[in-house]
Amino acid sequence: MDFNAYQTALSSVARGAECPFPPAEFESRLARVRAGMARDDISALLLTDPSDIFYLTGYSTFEVSVHVALVVTPASLLLQVPSIEMGPAMVTTRVEQVVGYRWEGIGEVLEPLVEALSGFEERVGVDFWHGSLRHGVIEGVRTRLPDIRFVDSALLLKRVRIVKSPAELACLRRSAHTTGLGLKAAVAAVRHGVTDNEIAAVGAEALLAAGSEFMSMQPIVTVGHRSSIIHTNHKRFAIEPGDPVFLEFGAAWKRYTAPMMQTVVAGVPTRSMQRVFDGCRRVVEALLETIRPDVSFDAAARAGEKALAPLAGEVFFSGVFGYTVGAQFPPSWVEGSGFIARGQSSRFQPGMVFHLPLCLRIPGQWGIGCSETLLVTDAGTEALTTNPWSLAQSSLSSVR
Repeated sequence: MDFNAYQTALSSVARGAECPFPPAEFESRLARVRAGMARDDISALLLTDPSDIFYLTGYSTFEVSVHVALVVTPASLLLQVPSIEMGPAMVTTRVEQVVGYRWEGIGEVLEPLVEALSGFEERVGVDFWHGSLRHGVIEGVRTRLPDIRFVDSALLLKRVRIVKSPAELACLRRSAHTTGLGLKAAVAAVRHGVTDNEIAAVGAEALLAAGSEFMSMQPIVTVGHRSSIIHTNHKRFAIEPGDPVFLEFGAAWKRYTAPMMQTVVAGVPTRSMQRVFDGCRRVVEALLETIRPDVSFDAAARAGEKALAPLAGEVFFSGVFGYTVGAQFPPSWVEGSGFIARGQSSRFQPGMVFHLPLCLRIPGQWGIGCSETLLVTDAGTEALTTNPWSLAQSSLSSVR
């Protein structure tokens, strides 16, 4: 059978069977998005970010490199997927209008989009800065609808998604719990002579055994001097006596991720390591004291900078004290709807969830990272993760 027959067959037996939330959750999300469209005078949305599409429909797949689109108008939804993704579209969503195109026939995507957008050409919202928006789609639609006006609507979805619903928070709590189990298993495996790959394997097994789906980022493990280099990962390096072992894990629960960083030392931490670790803790405490409803992201970043000042000249820090997390797909668990950094004028609201990625690196020597994922509440904050906040000393025995 072709993908159209496959759609028909699946629709009759498994339509929406793995949709992650009940209809009322999606109806609420869609209502807020449509209210935003009315406020911003946007006649239709053309969404291509997999996480945006998931947010409004539940559509989920591990194949996020292909063109997928969701057209939102004031009264309709159109989900467009390639032939190889018709199965996920039927099983994970309840969208009534789903159209497919041949995986190998990318040119077939244009006509259904043109038909869906006809009559809504005045102001069509797109996210100009997301990598999933293909130039060929934009230019092809423009050629067929010469009066269309595309406007950048990236902020519309970000404003809606940044405050989490109770259902979303439940997923983030499950993710945080599972993340902690993976880290606990990985920390217990740290020994002299064990490789970073072996530690990552133990952690990944624990995450998956505890229920994590495919993760938006695989477990991150670096040891010794490599922990001083941001965004490196396991590469068959063995742990030497006295090495710090940096870990950053994030389990996915219904695509929601609450990440956590932890660092342990294979032996006794040096005074310098302890001092930098204490600096991480000092910065996080300053953020927790500052983050409150109506406080600006900029103000929290300034508090973090003040706490970091004693170490600022000797450690590398990215400058971002926190970023929002929620439902994401590879290659990242960063939601991108908010950043705790200088110049960010947005203000905290109850229901926002941030990962505080505090890793301080002395170039060429080592890095120490410890973090929490936290929820902004009416009274301040609540940590969803449970970081032990200790440079836990592992056994000095060797396995080699």
